[in-house]
Amino acid sequence: MIDTIIFDMDGVLVDSEYTFLRSKTEMLHAEGHLKDESYQYQFMGTTAEFMWQTMKDELQLPRSVAEYIAEMNQRRAEIIAKDGVRAISHVQEFVKKLAEAGFKLGVASSSRKSEIEANLTALGLRSYFAQLVSGEEVIHSKPAPDVFLKAAELLESKPENCLVFEDTRNGSKAAKAAGMYCIGFANPQYPIQELVADEIINDFQEVIVADLANKNSPS
Repeated sequence: MIDTIIFDMDGVLVDSEYTFLRSKTEMLHAEGHLKDESYQYQFMGTTAEFMWQTMKDELQLPRSVAEYIAEMNQRRAEIIAKDGVRAISHVQEFVKKLAEAGFKLGVASSSRKSEIEANLTALGLRSYFAQLVSGEEVIHSKPAPDVFLKAAELLESKPENCLVFEDTRNGSKAAKAAGMYCIGFANPQYPIQELVADEIINDFQEVIVADLANKNSPS
């Protein structure tokens, strides 16, 4: 039976994907690489180090990966300061229902630990999650399963008893590689990704909490 629910953060709990897409696209344009925003979709769910190293190698970017990450984080901070931390529709109520139903809850995100803490606190959700795992804490980023396996270990749960909510192809591949049941969240506000999931939802209101415990875990 499923007794543990693990959430990705960006695009699942927090409406933050647009801050990554906008900041990185503007930065590439400033250096003469007129890539469309869709170029960035391939990196959704991966770490900042991976995405910037890949772009640096592919586009021969002149500055260090650390410099690009620092500028991206500054640009994102300015966007968030203006827009605030925005929750994905209906997810706050959904998390509270899961906690009331007795599920163990965790977050497994490629983002920085400090950002995970800050975002969940801003949304009033921090107290519901027993464990938060960042991509900083594992060797391999999504689509490798490391971050989900680490979360399960800290939650003292077996992978086959875990269910993951993910919104990206890389993240859903990571969840399945970890041996976990995966529900893909296809946010209608963003382009559709080829999610590798056991089922797909478009709104957290679609999910019946009472049915989650009996989802068929992968063999």
